[in-house]
Amino acid sequence: MATSVAVILALTACGGDGGSGDTNGTGGGGNTSGVGAGTPTSSGVGAGTPTSTGNVDPTTTSTGNVDPTTTSTGNVDPTTTSTGNVDPTTSAASGGGNCSPAVDITAPSGNPFADATLFVDPGYVTKVDSSIAMVTDTALKAKMEKVKEIQTAFWLDTISAVSKLPAYLDAALKLQNELCKPVTALIVVYDLPNRDCHAKASNGELHLNENGAQRYKEEYIAPIKQILAAHSGQRIAAVIEPDSLPNIATNLGTENCDEATAQGYRDNVAHALKELNMPHVYQYIDAAHSGWLGWPDNQKKGAKIFAEVIKAAGSPANVRGFATNVANYTQLSYTTEKYEQQSNPCYGELDYVDAMASALSAEGLGDKHFIIDTSRNGVGNIRDDWGYWCNNKGAGMGQRPKANPGGATNLDAYVWVKPPGDSDGVGQSGQPRYDSFCGMPNADTRAPQAGQWFHDYFVECVKNANPPL
Repeated sequence: MATSVAVILALTACGGDGGSGDTNGTGGGGNTSGVGAGTPTSSGVGAGTPTSTGNVDPTTTSTGNVDPTTTSTGNVDPTTTSTGNVDPTTSAASGGGNCSPAVDITAPSGNPFADATLFVDPGYVTKVDSSIAMVTDTALKAKMEKVKEIQTAFWLDTISAVSKLPAYLDAALKLQNELCKPVTALIVVYDLPNRDCHAKASNGELHLNENGAQRYKEEYIAPIKQILAAHSGQRIAAVIEPDSLPNIATNLGTENCDEATAQGYRDNVAHALKELNMPHVYQYIDAAHSGWLGWPDNQKKGAKIFAEVIKAAGSPANVRGFATNVANYTQLSYTTEKYEQQSNPCYGELDYVDAMASALSAEGLGDKHFIIDTSRNGVGNIRDDWGYWCNNKGAGMGQRPKANPGGATNLDAYVWVKPPGDSDGVGQSGQPRYDSFCGMPNADTRAPQAGQWFHDYFVECVKNANPPL
């Protein structure tokens, strides 16, 4: 009975009857979009973006006039926004600082993004500065300067990247101690063994048949746990393993998504959730997007897997909810697209969040919340098929990070998980990790390897930003 109710509620939430849904649909990855009418179309890359994990310049300062409740800036009212000159050596054990009273990092209603300054990754600022140096148009430069004020996630895409995490968190803590108000840092845990099994562009470094599970636990999760525990005086939001569990829901038996990989995903995601269960850390499990799990049958499969993995982890108290649209292009609400909806009743991410909330409730997870990646979903009508996920031409930055934006069930925030400008995957056939979706007509085939800075694409995303910068 509960299962039937979940499907009916999902259909209602997405505003259409939509048929029975596509149970074979593939999302292929955090950058991928879904399936059409029983035809798996995307192979996609997971969140597709090893990004902004290194080369942190702690002295970088961002400036400009932006919404002080959502971003960090310099040379402005220090009671509402962030300032520069970060010292990465600041001790983080207890919070430190001279604030009186001490900063209370308790999140309003459990939402880590509410009433907080969102920390801007200095490493991303450095990348943006490299593009600013390459343009002469003063109006374009001014828009790029504004991007330096917007929070993007700090990606832990390799074991070596973990060594950069303390400096990043120390910088966020120092800012918190300057402002005497909570500062929220956003990280991405993204190094599963056999990562992105239905993609090629962002396959990872660990493999199950090469002791990958043990290395993941001992060399990756264990040090992250230690670092996060040492930073207990600040809020940290973590997106957990983009593309992993959704691949089990739709792509099992395709490409390299075999039973061993699926079980590895379940076991290792559960391990990460359990180990990172700390009061000041808020975990959001990747839950694909409307073009991947939007079909009612896919919603049901995904929700069931999520519930099973959370239970296997011991139902950690700090699993706040789920992240959707990570590194994808799906808009918040319906707009006319070149492709057909392919019997999917969820026309956008707001519809999808409502639908998935109902499906999760049927699995006993009615208390979970959501964040939506809006970093590149500002423009519609740029894809011939929902399954095209790689460096789509014409993309633009979307809604800026914002807490409690409304519009969907239990929506904590809009966030920028995918740093605009980081490539989804290399666009030239014959290159290592080339995926055919990066050579599709809608893809910008000039793209470098996944995670590398793609200046021309960044410029396009800035020019096409909606709302404008």
